[in-house]
Amino acid sequence: MGIFSKKKKEELALVFDVGSSAVSGALFYMGKDGTPKIIMNVSESIILEEKVNVEKFLRNTMETLKTVSSKICLAGKGAPRRVFVVLSSPWFVSQTRVIKYTKKDSFLFTSKLANELIEKEVKIFEEEYGVKYAHTENKVKPIELKNMKTRLNGYDSANPFNQSVKEVEMNIFVSLAQEKVLNGINKAIGRHFGHENIKFSSFIIASFTVARDVFINQENFLLVNIGGEVTDISMIKKDVLRESISFPMGCNFLIRNIADKLDISLEESKTYLSLYKDGHMEETILKKVEPAITLAKNEWLKNFQEFLSKLTNDISIPSTVFVTVDPHLSLFFSDTIKNEQFNQYILTESKFRVVFLGAQALHGIVTLKEEETRDPAVIIDSIYINRFLR
Repeated sequence: MGIFSKKKKEELALVFDVGSSAVSGALFYMGKDGTPKIIMNVSESIILEEKVNVEKFLRNTMETLKTVSSKICLAGKGAPRRVFVVLSSPWFVSQTRVIKYTKKDSFLFTSKLANELIEKEVKIFEEEYGVKYAHTENKVKPIELKNMKTRLNGYDSANPFNQSVKEVEMNIFVSLAQEKVLNGINKAIGRHFGHENIKFSSFIIASFTVARDVFINQENFLLVNIGGEVTDISMIKKDVLRESISFPMGCNFLIRNIADKLDISLEESKTYLSLYKDGHMEETILKKVEPAITLAKNEWLKNFQEFLSKLTNDISIPSTVFVTVDPHLSLFFSDTIKNEQFNQYILTESKFRVVFLGAQALHGIVTLKEEETRDPAVIIDSIYINRFLR
């Protein structure tokens, strides 16, 4: 069933995208023709602090979510039948795990056996996370599980069940979230829309799935999500999300770094960065600001290169890079990635080709009311939900 497949009926749904610089929400109809129809979207920035304090950051995010939820509720556009929440880093942790099951003699591979193998693997992941964070009270629970590919006797299988085999391999994607984060989200949304049937997901799997399905000739690519506080890098090989890695530098790192170097406020730093990327800065100011921006950009790029190298495992890096980032900084980061010299150190397929995964790239796959803002995050979320989470 493709992304443009027919749907039996339309129903009104609500999605919240909880990131590290903003919270967005959108009401949309799950389209009969496979195309989600966004009728309203709201986005609110999370308060930017000079230093990141985890507890305060969480409180600010929940307050922003309450504001977005309230605005959508008071707009009176209708009562959604289903509510979804898509989390970006750092609000979840994820891992791709490979399950291998072999026997000397042939056996029947059933859905029951598949579920048993997957449940065992998810439990192992939870235990590993628990050991890593044993010194904290951050209990976690699974929010998402995707079986990306199943191979029987070494061959890909779209219909693997009830087949007689000797060897099974499954590539599964699992994500976990802290219970206190999930409880805070349920509380923030629940006062307006209830929270009994909220479905949680991750932006990594949503953006990966949309990129894979829309750009069907790209089975190998990188996916880079640059949030406010975190940058996620994911490597996709043969249509499977092989591995993801994160480093704690996003758009806000640039803003704080520029503010610190120039001894200015965060708001002034935002203004300077905006003028710089648009090429509207006066020459006298440019001479003062450009060195600070270049230093911040190079520091981010250094970390991008370092963490990208950790994904390679002696395999070539795909040349196509899909980037999700605040649209105002899309060209800035696209140029930064294009112009880096990573191919001097690691074997790449060719020079990077960067595609901003925004409204223009996804034109025609979602419809919006003319007056609605083209928010890339909720566009990707709604396409994914309409395709996979009906």
